[in-house]
Amino acid sequence: MARLFRESRRDSATSSSSNGFLPSAAAAAVSSSLALPTPFPELGVSLSAADLREAAYEVLVAASRTTGGKPLTYIPQASSAAPASPASSASSASSASLQRSLTSAAASKMKKALGLRSSASSKGVGSPGSGGKAPAPRRPATVGELMLVQMRVSEPADARIRRGLLRIAASQLGRRAESMVLPLEFLQQFKASDFPDPQEYEAWRSRNLKLLEAGLLAHPLVTLNKSDLSAQRLRQIIRGAYERPLETGKNSESMQSLRSAVMSLAGRSHDGTSDGCHWADGFPLNLHLYQMLVEACFDNEDGTVVDEIDEVMELLKKTWGILGINEMLHNLCFTWALFNHFVMSGQVDIELLSAAENQLAEVAKDAKTTKDPSYCKVLSSTLSSIMGWTEKRLLAYHETFDTSNIESMQGIVSIGVSAAKVLVEDISHEYRRRRKEDTDVARSRVETYIRSSLRTAFALRMEEADSKRSSRNPTPVLSILAKDIGDLAIKEKNLYSPILKTWHPLASGVAVATLHSCYGNELKQFVAGLSELTPDTVQVLKAADKLEKDLVNIAVEDSVDSDDGGKSLIREMPPYEAENAIANLVKVWIKERVDRLKGWVDRNLKQETWNPGANRENFAPSSVEMLRVIGETLDAFFELPIPMHPAVLPDLTAGLDRTLQLYVSKVKSGCGTRNSFMPQLPPLTRCEVGSKLLFKKKEKPQNLQVRAPQNGVANGNDPLGLPQLCVRLNTLQYIRSELESLDKKIKTCLRNVESAQADITDGVDIKFELCQAACQEGTQQICETTAYKVTFYDLGHVIWDTLYVSDPASNRVEVLLRELDPILETISSMVHNKVRNRAITALMKASFDGFLLVLLAGGPLRAFTRQDAQIIEDDFRALRDLYLADGDGLPEELVDKASSQVKNVLPLFRADSESLIDRFKRMMIESNRSVSKNRLPLPPTTGHWSPNEPNTVLRVLCYRNDETATKFLKKTYNLPKKI
Repeated sequence: MARLFRESRRDSATSSSSNGFLPSAAAAAVSSSLALPTPFPELGVSLSAADLREAAYEVLVAASRTTGGKPLTYIPQASSAAPASPASSASSASSASLQRSLTSAAASKMKKALGLRSSASSKGVGSPGSGGKAPAPRRPATVGELMLVQMRVSEPADARIRRGLLRIAASQLGRRAESMVLPLEFLQQFKASDFPDPQEYEAWRSRNLKLLEAGLLAHPLVTLNKSDLSAQRLRQIIRGAYERPLETGKNSESMQSLRSAVMSLAGRSHDGTSDGCHWADGFPLNLHLYQMLVEACFDNEDGTVVDEIDEVMELLKKTWGILGINEMLHNLCFTWALFNHFVMSGQVDIELLSAAENQLAEVAKDAKTTKDPSYCKVLSSTLSSIMGWTEKRLLAYHETFDTSNIESMQGIVSIGVSAAKVLVEDISHEYRRRRKEDTDVARSRVETYIRSSLRTAFALRMEEADSKRSSRNPTPVLSILAKDIGDLAIKEKNLYSPILKTWHPLASGVAVATLHSCYGNELKQFVAGLSELTPDTVQVLKAADKLEKDLVNIAVEDSVDSDDGGKSLIREMPPYEAENAIANLVKVWIKERVDRLKGWVDRNLKQETWNPGANRENFAPSSVEMLRVIGETLDAFFELPIPMHPAVLPDLTAGLDRTLQLYVSKVKSGCGTRNSFMPQLPPLTRCEVGSKLLFKKKEKPQNLQVRAPQNGVANGNDPLGLPQLCVRLNTLQYIRSELESLDKKIKTCLRNVESAQADITDGVDIKFELCQAACQEGTQQICETTAYKVTFYDLGHVIWDTLYVSDPASNRVEVLLRELDPILETISSMVHNKVRNRAITALMKASFDGFLLVLLAGGPLRAFTRQDAQIIEDDFRALRDLYLADGDGLPEELVDKASSQVKNVLPLFRADSESLIDRFKRMMIESNRSVSKNRLPLPPTTGHWSPNEPNTVLRVLCYRNDETATKFLKKTYNLPKKI
């Protein structure tokens, strides 16, 4: 600063700027390029920074000289340049505030309060590079000299200002600066001849007119009425002065008109009682002027706060009356200046940042004490500007700060957060409407900084990871990114979080939660775009799993002492579920394979002929091929590069189980059921006693159509022929037997996979339950279908057209036995031994049902006497013996169980008709109490033949060849003798 003072004196002796102000030093020019735009509203009048600085200096000199105890004296330039005598120096020092001697820098109370060191303690003696031998430059002796240097005022300009003030004081004795309109007074005192050249004079005159326009018309203290005549007159005078130069420096008519209009407007006040002049205290002109004065607090060369800050501040306060400044506005302007100079320092002067932080604390106190709209407006704009600058850096602090400048981050965060708190808590109307405890402004802002910065850093790492991948480094981008994000999280935890924890206790947790979310979004897109499993896919998902564990560990460590134990953070980090992602891909793979297999089943079963000669085992070739494809599917599954075969194996086995079930269902679906071959029972009739039940030549049985003889052996290509049905049975048995082999294969593969554990197969239970159940049900259905088809369709010509027709003694069961024998031979030779007995048992039950149906529903061509009972019993015994086969057939207890129904019904054929009728009536009455003996309803046909079932007894009477039965049936039900 001393050097600048010396240079300013030297420069002033040789040249001066057009407005009387010295050019800025090179360092100041560089700093100015970094300066922030002013937060104060624009004036709307074309006043340059130099214009405002000169006007501010004029106010400062006027306010300082009129507050001194001695009268103003003018010191000519030549005299001031000459060395002052001790006597004259002492006289000048005591005559005015500007001449006050400067105190020692070490005694600066204000610097101490702001946390600033004195320049003397931080700077060496002598200029840089002098080795300390150069003599120390002369420091300004008075605060006046200091302000002259700080505000870059030239000696001629300073002399003119002081000369003008002296003239004003001489002509207006006792008048204070607050009661003057300085631009008006200066226009009155100076004319063109007082300036070195016309251009400087014109610039000076124009500046003063613009100041009047700004202070009285554009930004007056008291708002103007549109109809104010003084304002209209002043506006006309100023406009006219631009077109026709105003004659200044004399008491001309134009100057009198100007003075009249100016004083009329300047004399207005809010309460109408003030005797002062208000020309520079309107908002925001006063702030622009005062900001120029505040800038004098900072060294022109290095931007630091001058050591004489106490004296400068005392001097600035003298201008408050003229500019309408108070303590709150001063604190706000000084806070802005401190912060702006920190920015202009290239953000390296941490002391300025700390001072701005301390001064902002005073502003925050002020904001709570007033709701003045004008103050709130400028407070809002100033703090918004500060916060805008800080947030631009804090919203991407990873790009702004590193180990070289991390020490400034604490102060910048503090400034930004403090500004935000004032804006929200003391200015925001919305905040006042809500409960204040619901909003933690500092924590909220810091969390915003963290999330924004981490998202920005993530995006940058994403680009870097993409650029790292090449032919030499084929690692997937997301694998590279996972490692980079892990490193970023560690850096965040160690470098930034310790600072941010001052305002947010879970800074690390919020950071890793944000990174977790960012990477998770990329991972979701990656997984969504996958169509198949590859080694790259697994590598990415494994890297994601590791990253997630690292991030969660940091979050848990950071939130140990939090109120909820970190639950809110963990909820913010839904698991990547990398294994689930792989599992989902495997499920897609499984679905495709299973769907393909189902399509194969549909196509091949349509071509299946169930040819018994296709192989020695007599099962369908399609089943062999299907199981081969299933085996290949299992092999392919266990070769997939995944770490969780056991976890997704149930999905595969379930799909294969459904496919096998589909195959089995199609094997049995084309066979029909037992009901498909059960005959429809003929209507009930009564016997014609004494008649010969012989066929006439052209007569056919009425109860069933005549069928061609079929023994089920030579059926050709009939898909429902006996051999084909046997192949279907064998096929189901083959599938059931192979399920166990599949189980063993799966367990062996499980032990061999990379992710296998020692006891991996202990809890594995692969049942293929759907297929097992379908095979069981299908085997039973095909056995029954085969049995009933053979009995009622293939042997229908024997059962319905021959057995006991006309004469029971002539058409006995031997013909049926002869037809059944080769059928049993076919079943025994073709059907697998594990289902052979089931097939024969089903045939036995069907033949027993057929035998009983002949007796109870054989139609009007059959009639039995009591004497025929023995024949029937002997025939049934022969039918049973066929299946016993002298001990080589079915177990006797099984045959006994199947024949129990027939055995229970046969005694009815030995009973006389009267006892049967009594039995029938008794059962009917017991089953329905409202039934009269004379009016018995026809009992329904249930098909459950039993001696205790009315319909069964009634049917025995229908086929009883005697008069008693026939009369009863005629009388009770009027049954016909023929159909």
